[in-house]
Amino acid sequence: MFAEFKTQLNRGEVRAAERRPEGNWSVNRWVKQGILLGFRMGQLVDMSSSPTLRFFDKDTYPTRPTTIADNLRIVPGGSSIRDGAYVAPGVVCMPPMYVNVGAYVDEGTMIDSHALVGSCAQIGKRVHLSAAAQIGGVLEPIGAVPVVIEDDVLVGGGCGVYEGTIVRERAVLAAGTILTGSTPVYDLAREKIYQRTAEAPLEIPAGAVVVPGCRSVRGELGRAWGLSLYAPVIVKYRDEKTERAVQLEDYLR
Repeated sequence: MFAEFKTQLNRGEVRAAERRPEGNWSVNRWVKQGILLGFRMGQLVDMSSSPTLRFFDKDTYPTRPTTIADNLRIVPGGSSIRDGAYVAPGVVCMPPMYVNVGAYVDEGTMIDSHALVGSCAQIGKRVHLSAAAQIGGVLEPIGAVPVVIEDDVLVGGGCGVYEGTIVRERAVLAAGTILTGSTPVYDLAREKIYQRTAEAPLEIPAGAVVVPGCRSVRGELGRAWGLSLYAPVIVKYRDEKTERAVQLEDYLR
């Protein structure tokens, strides 16, 4: 039964979260429960590849079996895809990168060097996860929406997207941008502030171009010491100049 469940995860037939027709993302709690059950069922075993390169993990979640028939480019150099993750045909994996259990990576996406796709993260079509990008895992609590990166998003080098943040289609995250549930995002173009609420996660609008910024610390000491806090800023929405810059990425796929 559990083996069949993992097979369905590997094929993308079941997912930890899905986009509904109206555009909202909802969690499939039973899928996350099944993944957690696999950890409870598993026994710690030796998965070492040699006497000097040792690995020990649950026998329910080894490295995912992959063949040339999967039509993935997995460039030599230390990448791993864990069993129970879906990676679609046409995905490019640059070494070293890691895809964790429950993740879903759609067609035409590039996972660059030192990038992480965390547990249950949902990655759309033609996404570029640049070098050292970190897409956080959200396995627990089971009702929490995982991190979602929709179609045609560019995630720049060294970015971090955590705590169930949803990045809508065609958005661009400039290098070094960090998005978390507790970090407000300031939209200069639309004069709005986006934040997580008790009912909904943080969402980055479609086509937004987000860069790292800062804002002044309020209060007497903040002013006296010249302190500022990190603040992601939407400086514009995708235009012709952005399209030309992003188009260069297609040649790497």
